[in-house]
Amino acid sequence: MGGSLWGASDDAASIQTIHRALDLGINFIDTAPGYGFGVSEEVVGRAIKQSGKRDQLILATKFGLNLEKETQVFRDSRREQIMREVEDSLRRLQVDVIDLYQVHWPDEHTPQEETAQALQDLLIQGKIRAIGVSNYTLEQVQAFEKVAPLHAIQHPYNIFEREVEKTILAYCKKHVITSIGYSSLCRGLLTGTLKESDDFEDLRKNFDPKFRQPWFAQYLICVGRLERWCLDKHQKPLPALAMRWSLDQGVDIALWGACQPEELDPLADVMGWHLTEQDFQEIDQILKETIKDPIGPQFMSPPARTI
Repeated sequence: MGGSLWGASDDAASIQTIHRALDLGINFIDTAPGYGFGVSEEVVGRAIKQSGKRDQLILATKFGLNLEKETQVFRDSRREQIMREVEDSLRRLQVDVIDLYQVHWPDEHTPQEETAQALQDLLIQGKIRAIGVSNYTLEQVQAFEKVAPLHAIQHPYNIFEREVEKTILAYCKKHVITSIGYSSLCRGLLTGTLKESDDFEDLRKNFDPKFRQPWFAQYLICVGRLERWCLDKHQKPLPALAMRWSLDQGVDIALWGACQPEELDPLADVMGWHLTEQDFQEIDQILKETIKDPIGPQFMSPPARTI
């Protein structure tokens, strides 16, 4: 919502989508200044204010991307950057407190201690209610926790991108930290709506090899197999399978991206059933037979700041 990273979006439709999500019982909204250079936060803020349901949801946003120049976005988690960003986000979201404030990407040129202490101070001041990090390695998480508590970790996780399973996801389970999986639908691949002739005029075209040949054809064949398998065995659509897979693998919150109200229709099929160990094995076999050269999520990483 609010930008062109994933294609053009309409703010009015985005607001309607948020209202429908709230009506359906969704109680967690995740956004960031980096989505549309603040426009996404503004849209979310307007939608929440219009709904009158602020006290019924958990509002999460992020910081740590320097957006002063659109052509030179870079990671920046210095204390002064954090203190400036939190005030901007509070204003755009039209709230007095942010429920979950997350480091968007680790800034390797800023000590974890500095970033963690700034967030600890915001927690004490009451401007945020919980602290999170996103796209962190296990080592970075452990360094952060030496200074401040960590309540949530956000990471890419879906049927095609599982790199965090034995590291971050396992750590969250062991230490009772909320695990938030993003790209649950793998940037549209797991919706079952994409075709080989599609031409992507967004982030996927330039940065994700999955959406370029020869990989795209392999992934579409796999998607077709998964869709048929789920319909035959569970009578559920592919998006429901993608979300159910993440939740049954132990993710606490699986993020669902949408900017049109009708894109929320498959949500009704997510709840009320579970995958078995046999199901997981059969899914893995489909992947093994169709994707010969898997691609991970590392392509999305923004550049580090120059010292």
